[in-house]
Amino acid sequence: NRCIYPEFICIYIYMNGFVTDPTINIRELKEIHSEINLTVPDPILLTDIHDGLEGQNAKKRKLEDGAGDDKVGGTKVFVMPGGMMKSNGKLVELIEKVKPEIRTVIEKCNTVKMWVQLLIPRIEDGNNFGVSIQEETVTELRTVEGEAASFLDQISRYYITRAKLVSKIAKYPHVEDYRRTVTEIDEKEYISLKIIVSELRNQYVTLHDMILKNIEKIKRPRSSNTDALY
Repeated sequence: NRCIYPEFICIYIYMNGFVTDPTINIRELKEIHSEINLTVPDPILLTDIHDGLEGQNAKKRKLEDGAGDDKVGGTKVFVMPGGMMKSNGKLVELIEKVKPEIRTVIEKCNTVKMWVQLLIPRIEDGNNFGVSIQEETVTELRTVEGEAASFLDQISRYYITRAKLVSKIAKYPHVEDYRRTVTEIDEKEYISLKIIVSELRNQYVTLHDMILKNIEKIKRPRSSNTDALY
């Protein structure tokens, strides 16, 4: 009981402040854009080949490279101009602030879930209303725990998706749509992080409210049986 009320409500107050933090409430999404320092190479001018033998060899090389009429050959990337293509620094900083809060939700839910499970009495016929409340509480805690874990998966998918797009830009620097897609992915992730913070705040207050309203039934599911507490 002591470990539930103070921590849940204190974390809720902290998360409520996080939701109103300026870093999570940027109105102009251009502020979180990250410049992609991959220049477009100068076009290569191909002269007409008049020699028939050279023309045949060029055609043969084209077929060996696997470049058909409907394909565009990419640029071979041996090294990045700047040494390493950086992530979106503003989003990385925000993600590093959100991830500990996600882990905290998972840990707290796991702790409280175990506490409630240990209070469930042995199986008996009848007088199981309090037990059903305990089971419902455990189910809700498990659901919140699973949702929080999915938030971590979402962050990993963002990094993987962005890395693939940046690799495409490095190979096809002349295709503007790839660059615009990276910007769209960054904006989407920022909005997702804002939703995650709001969800974490809401989950804390929902769990606290649920446990507070049913605390007597959770602690003493069968009031006539004092042995149920052990």
